[in-house]
Amino acid sequence: MQENKVIIVEGKTDKERLKEVLAEPVDIICTYGTLGEDKIEEIILPLQDKEVYVLADADEAGNKLRQRLKQELPNAAQLYTRMMYGEVANTPLEHLAKLLMDAHFLVKEDLD
Repeated sequence: MQENKVIIVEGKTDKERLKEVLAEPVDIICTYGTLGEDKIEEIILPLQDKEVYVLADADEAGNKLRQRLKQELPNAAQLYTRMMYGEVANTPLEHLAKLLMDAHFLVKEDLD
């Protein structure tokens, strides 16, 4: 079964953090910070028929990535962690769970 929902994050630790919370199959794509033209084609083109979400860090690099993805994927939903947490990887599991539930993702009930 191919997932129809995709979350784009910056790094591997962000991806691992989301996996701790999600209770449904979701394709999580890491950009590893930068998006050159080759990576844009590699990441963006396969996403045309998918439900795309962007969850970037609350910092300058995250904002730059978010702006670039808004240009390339204008219909992508933007998810935000709080500034006080800074990085997705540092966001408490309970906050991530609420953020994802509000975006209609299935999340695990018992978070460690």
